[in-house]
Amino acid sequence: MFRELTRKKQRLSDAVCIELLKTELRGVLSVLGDDGYPYGLPIDHWYCEKNGKLYFHSGRTGHKADALARCDKASFCVYDRGYRNEGEWALHIKSVIAFGRVRPVTDYELAMDAVRALSQKFTDDTAYIERDIEKNGRATLVYEMTIEHLCGKLVNES
Repeated sequence: MFRELTRKKQRLSDAVCIELLKTELRGVLSVLGDDGYPYGLPIDHWYCEKNGKLYFHSGRTGHKADALARCDKASFCVYDRGYRNEGEWALHIKSVIAFGRVRPVTDYELAMDAVRALSQKFTDDTAYIERDIEKNGRATLVYEMTIEHLCGKLVNES
């Protein structure tokens, strides 16, 4: 169902893919948008090691919410800043694409736990996080992606 990498030597292990999902702050969520056009948007995420799922936060209305209500299939891509070997101009970049199904989290406590975990990627100010949840938690929609296929590769720009 999912395509294999053409350049198999560039493939990253699942462990490296998961590490990228855990450590990178943002990625691009791509969904089927209006009139069949792809809609990709930069978004914060959290990878839950306990269940292997990705979580995103959102407002309750908008293009993303409408697209996911129509079709739950999506892809999510992250990539690192890359590195250069000494004496080379080419950048080496690790990237990961997760394909899966996205659904709203209906359990409020689970949703807010995901918001807390996602927020902790950006700040360790728990008082700030709790104040924000108290103020905006009920207006926040949290999505959960069940990953069906994960693929990563190391790209050399030369």
